[in-house]
Amino acid sequence: TYSSSDRFEGHFVHAEKNGRGKFYFFDGSILEGNFVDDALQGQAVYSYEDKSTLHGTYIDGELNGPAQEYNSEGQLTFRGQYRDNIRCGVCWIYFLDRGCLVGQVNEDGDMTGDKIAYVYPDSSTAMLGKFVDGEMIEGRITTLKNCVDGRPQFEQVAAGPVYSLDKSTSYCISTSSLRPDSYEEERLVYVADSFIPNAGEGLFAKVAAECDTVMAFYNGVRITHEEVDSRAWSLNGNTLSLDDDTVLDVPVPYNSTKHYCASLGHKANHSFTPNCMYAPFIHPRFGAIKCIQTIRAVERDEELTVAYGYDHCSGGKSGPEAPDWYKRALEAFQTIQ
Repeated sequence: TYSSSDRFEGHFVHAEKNGRGKFYFFDGSILEGNFVDDALQGQAVYSYEDKSTLHGTYIDGELNGPAQEYNSEGQLTFRGQYRDNIRCGVCWIYFLDRGCLVGQVNEDGDMTGDKIAYVYPDSSTAMLGKFVDGEMIEGRITTLKNCVDGRPQFEQVAAGPVYSLDKSTSYCISTSSLRPDSYEEERLVYVADSFIPNAGEGLFAKVAAECDTVMAFYNGVRITHEEVDSRAWSLNGNTLSLDDDTVLDVPVPYNSTKHYCASLGHKANHSFTPNCMYAPFIHPRFGAIKCIQTIRAVERDEELTVAYGYDHCSGGKSGPEAPDWYKRALEAFQTIQ
């Protein structure tokens, strides 16, 4: 046990660590591996306080070689190389929504360069171009064809528009509101009249898709929960909670595709027996938003629906926390059940 409260348990030979051993650090993290003459050598696992882990290769106590990192639930978050404890070479950073960043990191181990790519969850569609610290400065749609020894190989699509990080604010939904998301519109969904009575337009699958497929994105201006709670339901038709602080809103006139079609997730209508759900998503263009993700397989031309999940019982500042149409639909659904 050291003065810092760190603790080592393992084998010693002539007062030097040799063989398997574990370091228990004061912050709750643990480093386990094989020691040779007091230095960590070979494969080792570093477990962080939050239970995420790094599986890496050590030479003379330093991270040097292939490494993988996992979150607390065991999902892969990083794959690549380290040199002297710094990421190097071609690295992959994985998001929980199954999108990822890939490219040659800079000397500081950051995703900064002119040939960095964001790869969508289909593992094919990608944005390739200039990124700084993981944020897209300019990128064009391309296709990931294959991967050789961890190095991606892309096929450039015919010259198209240049995209950049275009995160919405409280007053601007997008600086390019009529520029569609290529992954969403060209490959997966379209807008048409809903099959649901009095629902207006709806969102439909352009192709058949398996369970857990990301189909569309829900971007919007970023407002507060207090603002939503203080106004009439007629103004909250396209609002979706992003987190404890922020609500995504697609207000008039952006609820019309004539004025906004950069993302189409707000066109998905409600159902008490939905085929999709809302899920968090990190988008290269919109930043942190929500997506529409299937919860079962869907057929081509099937309407995509989600459960809005309004609280129709409790009351808020403006009365019950659900619009009248939702309460009527719930009563009809319960009658059928």
